[in-house]
Order: sequence, then C-alpha cells, then structure tokens
Amino acid sequence: MGSASFASVFANGCRSFNNAPVVVVRTLGLRLSHVSLAQHSNRLVRLGWHSQSPYNKRPFSCQIQSTKADVAQINLAFSVNGYPKYDRLLPCPSQNLPPRVEHLVVAEEGRVLDYICKALDLPPLFVADLIHFGAVHYALVCPKPPPTAAPEQIKVFKEVTAPSVLRKRASIKGKTVREAQKTFRITDGDQFVEAGTYLRVHIHPKRFPRCYEIDWKSRIIAVAESYVVLDKPAGTSVGGTTDNIEETCATFATRALGLTTSLRTTHQIDNCTEG
Repeated sequence: MGSASFASVFANGCRSFNNAPVVVVRTLGLRLSHVSLAQHSNRLVRLGWHSQSPYNKRPFSCQIQSTKADVAQINLAFSVNGYPKYDRLLPCPSQNLPPRVEHLVVAEEGRVLDYICKALDLPPLFVADLIHFGAVHYALVCPKPPPTAAPEQIKVFKEVTAPSVLRKRASIKGKTVREAQKTFRITDGDQFVEAGTYLRVHIHPKRFPRCYEIDWKSRIIAVAESYVVLDKPAGTSVGGTTDNIEETCATFATRALGLTTSLRTTHQIDNCTEG
C-alpha cells in the first residue's frame, strides 16, 4: 500500500477572557489496561487517507514569543519523503508545524513502538516521546475511513472488519463493532497490539512553549488536601489536547508542588484565557 498521510486542522479561535481560577483535583491518574500478546515479527498495513498541508511556519495561537534558551527553533531540514527529520520533542519549538496524523492497521501482533518506528520510519526515541505526550491512540477495530479514502484503503478496511475475521479475535468478544472502534491512548511503548488493531499517530502534536516560561509556584493560589487552585497563564492548556497531555497546567503545577500523584482538572477554560 502506498504511503500517504491525513492532516487534521486544529482550530485556533480565541474566546473571552475571565478571572475565574482553575481548580485542579489531586488524584491518581489511571493507566489504560491492555491486552498482552506474544511478540512476533511485524508487518503493517497503512491506511493513509490523505490531505495536503504545506510545511510553512505558523505561530502557535495565543503564543507569547519566547526569549528563553530552552525553547528551540524548529529544524527545517527535510528527509527524502518530504517530512522534517525527526529527533526528539524536547526542547519545545517556538513555532508549530502543520498537523500530520498517520493512520495504521496492524497486520501482525507486536510491540507498538516497534510497529510505529518501522511503518513511519521514525526514530525510537521520537516515537517514545510521542507516546509520553499522549499523541498515539488505538482502537481494537479500525473505524470506517472517510469518503475521501482510496479504493485500496476501503478494501483494507473491509478485510480487517469482516465478520469472519472479527469472530476470531478474542479481545473483542462480547463487544459490538462500534464499541471496539472506540479509541484509547497508548501509554506504554511496550504495549502489544494484535493484528487488526487501528493506530492513530499524531506526528506533530500541538505545542505550548509558554509552559516553559512560567514560574508555576507563583501561579498557585491555594493548596488543600483534595484540591489546588491555580491562576492559569494565558497561552497554556489546562488539561491537554488530543495529542499533548504533557505540556499542561496540571502537569507543570504537579511538578512545581513536588507531588507524587498527578493533578487532574475539575473544569477547563480556553487556552487563550488567563485566570
């Protein structure tokens, strides 16, 4: 199957500002359970419903220009396939790359990090960073491709979702197809995925360089046994995005307080909003 990518477009709209502080609840984060399978050599089917996106520089919405050394400039060196040469997600770039989202269907079970590296020709450390950022998602059964998908991609979808194929998969026993198509976040690069599993990889997660400029201790208003009150800085995400749960107020406030369990949000306000 030929290589292709699907680029989703993120909204950059900013809404009204308010002064209500964010309340963050101190609670233990839950880790997704997964099916452990025997390790085998791997082969991937790539579902690449495609849309074009030029690789021009585009500033982050609500971005405040950084002058700090820990915010790096994007390396615009390109590889032979037209994509940037990937290294690590940190240090955080001060400019955003257009979204690049890859859709994969696993043909033989194996370790998820190895699959992604092989299928997309990405360095293992970069893929490990994507998983740490929450930029990799999976579903037991591939969702239906969009109308723009090529006939070959539709064929692959029909093959891996055929009733005769699904009946042989113990992991979806007792589930409807719709239930099995629900996506979850991959939390461990060693997680094993079985044949037919759908993977969605956000190669260019939305970044929040403002997080690295803030004195987070100075933004904490109150600390109680069961909650923390935070004065949210503008240009930051409260609890994260679909492809980035690392650069968030909850994560950085947790570190500032030296907590051993992660803070979780009780409500969300816009990225552009301060208060």
